[in-house]
Amino acid sequence: MDDRLPTHLWVSAHIRAADAQGVAMTVVRKGDPSRGTVILKINRLDRTFTVLVQTREADGERLFWARGTGADPVPEADADAYIARQLRYDPDVWVVEVEDRQGRHWFDGPVR
Repeated sequence: MDDRLPTHLWVSAHIRAADAQGVAMTVVRKGDPSRGTVILKINRLDRTFTVLVQTREADGERLFWARGTGADPVPEADADAYIARQLRYDPDVWVVEVEDRQGRHWFDGPVR
């Protein structure tokens, strides 16, 4: 049995925690409320962005974030193009924009 929180609650909890620390997060697009995958659009506030995609290990339990747009930050147009391609593939995706000069994602799990 899968005992993970529904996506909408998981995202809301992280937004509230980040807000308490003065970090702005915005849900840009709501996906499936129960099991939608999350894409993070990290706005470094210097006109560069990083896109991270929620991924799980083969065992389905351990969460990590894959670098959708590569190791280096990209212009917003490139980040948006990547997200648009993912939405065509999976319309149940959530997109959350995180504003953080240091490029932190503020969600559980390492970036790989």
